[in-house]
Amino acid sequence: MNSSLTARARHSGMTARKLAAALLFAGTMSAVVAVPAHAQESTASVRGTVTLNPGVTAEQVIAIDVETGYRRTSPVRADGSYNLASLRPARYRLEIPTSAGLRRTDEFVLAVGQNSVLDLDFTSASAEGGGDDIVVVGSRLRRMEGGEVGVNISERLIDTLPQNNRNFLAFADLAPGVAFVQADNGNARIQGGAQDSRTVNIFIDGVGQKDYVLKNGITGQDSSQGNPFPQSAIGEYRVISSNYKAEFDQVSSVAITAVTKSGTNEFHGDAFIDFTNQDLRDKTPREEYDRIDKVKTRDFQFGASLGGPIIKDKLHFFAAYEGKRNQVPVEVTPGGGIPESAFPAEYQGFFGSFNREFNEDLYFGKIDFVPTVEDLFEVSVKVRRETGVGWNGGQEASTRSTDIKNNETRALFRYERTQETWVNDFKVAYEKSRWAPTPRVFENGKRFELPATARTLLLNVGGSANYQDKGQEGWSVQNDFTFTGIENHTIKVGAKAKWVKLRTLQLNFTNPLYYYNVGLNGPGTFNDDIPYRVQFGANSGAGSPVIESDNFQFGIYAQDDWDVNDRLTLNIGLRWDYEETPSYLDFVHPQDALNAVSPSNYPNLNNANYDINDYISTGTERKPFKGAFQPRIGFSYELDETGSFVLFGGYGRSYDRNQFDFLQQEISQGSFVTRDFRFITGDAGNSCTAGPTCVPWDPIYLTPEGRAQLLARIPAGGARELRFITNDLKVPYSDQFSLGLRRRFNLFQAEVGYTHIESKDGFAYLLGNRRPDGSFFAPGTLFGSPFGFAPPGMGSIIIGTNGIETSSDAFYLKLTKTYTPSSPWSLDATWTHTLAEENRRFGEYFSLDYPSLDDYPVLRSAGVSKDRFVAAASGDLPYGFVLSGKLTLASPPFIYGTVNNYGPVVTEGKNKNPFIFGDLWALRQLDMALTKYFPFDFLYDGAQLRLRVDVLNVLNEENFTSYNGNANNITFGELNPLPGGLAIGGNPPRTFKLSAGFSF
Repeated sequence: MNSSLTARARHSGMTARKLAAALLFAGTMSAVVAVPAHAQESTASVRGTVTLNPGVTAEQVIAIDVETGYRRTSPVRADGSYNLASLRPARYRLEIPTSAGLRRTDEFVLAVGQNSVLDLDFTSASAEGGGDDIVVVGSRLRRMEGGEVGVNISERLIDTLPQNNRNFLAFADLAPGVAFVQADNGNARIQGGAQDSRTVNIFIDGVGQKDYVLKNGITGQDSSQGNPFPQSAIGEYRVISSNYKAEFDQVSSVAITAVTKSGTNEFHGDAFIDFTNQDLRDKTPREEYDRIDKVKTRDFQFGASLGGPIIKDKLHFFAAYEGKRNQVPVEVTPGGGIPESAFPAEYQGFFGSFNREFNEDLYFGKIDFVPTVEDLFEVSVKVRRETGVGWNGGQEASTRSTDIKNNETRALFRYERTQETWVNDFKVAYEKSRWAPTPRVFENGKRFELPATARTLLLNVGGSANYQDKGQEGWSVQNDFTFTGIENHTIKVGAKAKWVKLRTLQLNFTNPLYYYNVGLNGPGTFNDDIPYRVQFGANSGAGSPVIESDNFQFGIYAQDDWDVNDRLTLNIGLRWDYEETPSYLDFVHPQDALNAVSPSNYPNLNNANYDINDYISTGTERKPFKGAFQPRIGFSYELDETGSFVLFGGYGRSYDRNQFDFLQQEISQGSFVTRDFRFITGDAGNSCTAGPTCVPWDPIYLTPEGRAQLLARIPAGGARELRFITNDLKVPYSDQFSLGLRRRFNLFQAEVGYTHIESKDGFAYLLGNRRPDGSFFAPGTLFGSPFGFAPPGMGSIIIGTNGIETSSDAFYLKLTKTYTPSSPWSLDATWTHTLAEENRRFGEYFSLDYPSLDDYPVLRSAGVSKDRFVAAASGDLPYGFVLSGKLTLASPPFIYGTVNNYGPVVTEGKNKNPFIFGDLWALRQLDMALTKYFPFDFLYDGAQLRLRVDVLNVLNEENFTSYNGNANNITFGELNPLPGGLAIGGNPPRTFKLSAGFSF
C-alpha cells in the first residue's frame, strides 16, 4: 500500500527515459539537419517582398531591434520575397543592403504573436522621405491574425487603464468570450466561455504556467488576491479565446501569451506607489445598513524596476520588484434571515464589518546575451511570496480564518540559434510552487443551524477545518525550430518533455466541527451546549496522507503557415500530448476496500448501472491516455486586393489534463479520513438509530479523549468513505470552431464573428451506493440519493469518471483603434452574446444526485452571462495629461436551484437594471484614471514624474452577487436580502486610488 502512495517505478522509469532520450537527441540533431520547428507563443514574424529599381539587387533583409541592437537576417529570394520568423516582440527597423547602397525603413512595432506582411517598394516612383533610401512603413504593415479569435494588450494599455490590483490579466476580458472575474474577497481568475478557470493556461516567454494540482489554471492563483507576475515586468500579452495554433499545450479554453521586458542600450527605470484606504472610498452596503463608521481598509502597492546595458548591443539586464500590503473589508452576517439579536452576546461580536491582511512580494530578474548575430542567450527568474489571512466572511466568524502560505519560484534558460532559413529555440525551465492554508487557531469548531429552515447555517465559530499543503516542483526541456527555406511556407515543429513532482497533504477537520440545533431547548433559547453531530479527521492506518506523484509529460507538434496565394493563408497544425501520473496508474486498492464492495458483502451492486470492477485497480489495469491527437486548422482570406476585408475561421481540438487534486483523493480519502458521528440527544429533527456511529451524548466527546473513544467503536480503517476512479480515465478536451470577418478602415479595425466551443470528458465524482435491488432512486421517485445504503461498516462509495460537458455558442463584435503618435488615443470594445449550456453546475465536480452524468439535465450554464460588453479607451490631453477608462457590463448570471423531489432547475438572476443599452445589465462598472506627467529632462533625457488618480466604480453601482437559490420559493433568482431588505455581497464601492511614480 505505501508503495502506491509514491508510485514512481513502472511508468516513470524506462518509458520516460526512452522518451526523454529521443527528445534530447531530436533537440541536438535539429541544429545539424535543420528539422523545422517553431514556438509562436512568445514571438512575432514579418514577411513580404522587396521591390527595387531595375538592375539593383539585394541579398538579405536585416531586422534590427532599435532599443537593444539585436539583429536577425533573412535572404531575399529570386522573386523578391523574404521571411523573418520567430522575432522577439519589439520596435524594429529593416535594413536592406543593395548593390546601389543601403535601403532602410522607418521604425515599426511587432507585437507578441503578431504575424505581419510588409511589402517594401524602394523604386524611385514610390520612395518616401527624400530619395530612394528610406520608406515609411507604418500604414503598410498588414497584420495576419489567421483563424485566431483574440486581442493584443499593449504595454500602453497595461500602464494607462484603471485597475485596483496591478494584475496584468485584468484586461484579458477585452477578448471575445473572456471574463476577468474578481470576487468580493479580492480573488481573481480568468474564465473562457462555459469552461472554468482550470482549463486556462498562460505562457510567459513561451513557458506555460499551468497548475497541475489546483483549480485556477495557473500556479499561485488558487484562493489568492495576489498577482501572478509583477506587472512592471510584462511588456505586452495576447489573449486567444478560440483556435490557437498547434504550439499551445495543456489548455482547452483561453490561452494567454505574454513577454517580459528586457534591458536596452540605455538605462531605464521606474518606481511607483499606489495607495487607497477607507477615507478614499464610499461605505459598503453593510456599513450603510449598520450605520457604522467605515472599517479600516488599506491597499498599498509599491515597486521599482531597472534595466540597461552591461555591454552595449551584447549584454543587458532587467530587474523588477512589486509589493502589496492590503487590509480588505470582510462582512460576517447571520444566515437564514435570523437577526443578530437572537444570538447570545458572546456571539454577536462576530457579526459586522472587519478587515483581513494580505501581503505579497514579487521579484523578477532577467539577463540576455547576444555574443553574435546568430546567438541569443536569456536567463530569467521569478519569485513570489504571499502571507496573510484567508477568510471570506459570510457566515464564517474570524476564528475560522487560515494562515496564507503561497510561494512560487520559476527559472528559465533559453538559447536561440539563427541561420538564414531557420531558427532553433531551446529552453530549460524550473518551477516550484506551494499553497498551504492552515488554521490560525486550533480549537473545536461549532456550526449553528436551524432545522426549521432545512438545517440552514446561521454561523460557524471556532477553528477552521481547512488544513492543506499542496504544490508542484520540476524541470522541463523544450526545443522549437522554425524553417523558412521553402517558398510560401513557415514550417514549425517542436517537442517538450517535463518531469514534475506533484504533492498533496490534506488534513481537513484536524479541528473537529460540532453541529448544533440552536432551537433545541424551545423558543427564546439558544443551544450551544449539546451538539447532535461531530465531524473530525483521523488517520485510518491505511498509508500516509502525503501523496506524491512523479509525473512525466511529453508533447510534440508540427505547424505549417502556408501562403497559398497573395490572398489565402492556411495554418495547418497537429500536436500530440502524453502524460503519466504514477499515483493513479500504479495505485492498488486496499484489501478492506475490495472486501467492502465484494458481491458477498455488498450485493447491492449486482444490478447497478455500472461495474465496480471497472474502477478497481490492482496496479496493472490502468494505462496512460494516448489518444490526445489535436488537429488545428485556420485560414484567412483577403476578399479585396487591399486586404481591407478578411474572412477568417478555423477548427481545433485541444486537450487539457485531469487535475491532480481530483485524482489524489482516491488515495488520501483512505489515509486521513473524516469521521462522522451522530448523538442521541432527544432532538426529533436530528435523530439516529443507536449503533457504532450513533451514541448517546456525553460531554466527554468534546475532548480528544472522547473522540478517541468514538474511534474505538469502529474497526480500524472502517466507516471511511471509499473512492474508486475508472481504470479507463480519459483527458478533458474541447473542440473549437470559429468564423468571422475583419474590416480594416483608416485607423480602425472592426471584427464580427461566431464561435462554437464544446468541451467533453470533464472529470466528476458520482455516488456509487445503490439500494438493495441495485436501483439509485426509491421506487416511484426521481430524486433522493441512496446515502443510507453504504456497504456495511464503511462510508459511501464515490466513483470518479469522465463525462462533464459544456457547449458555448458566442456571437461577438469587436472594434479596435490603436494608439499612434500621430493619433494619440486608443479604443478597444467587445460585445459578446453567449448561449452556453452544461450538464453539471458550473465549477462543481461532485455529482451525487443522479446515478450517471447522462441523467443530469442539460441546463443554461451558471458561470456565463448571456451578454457581456467591455470597452477600454485612453487618450492624450493637453498639458501632459492622459485620460483613460474601462466600462464593464454584464447581464445576470444563471442561478441553480433544486425543486423538491424533482431535480435541478435554472433561472436568470432577477436584477436587471437600465444602463446605456436598456434593461440588460446586472454588472455595471465604470473605472477611470487621470494621469499628469511632469518632464524632468534636466535630470535624465526622458525622465518624468507622474501623478495619477484612479476612480473605481465611478457611479458607485451596487453590483450584488448573492442570489436566492431556493427554487421552491417565489423569490427564486432574486437578490438575497439582509434584514431590512439590503442585498448581500457586491463589488467594492466607489474608491479613489492615488498613485505617484518616477521614470527615466
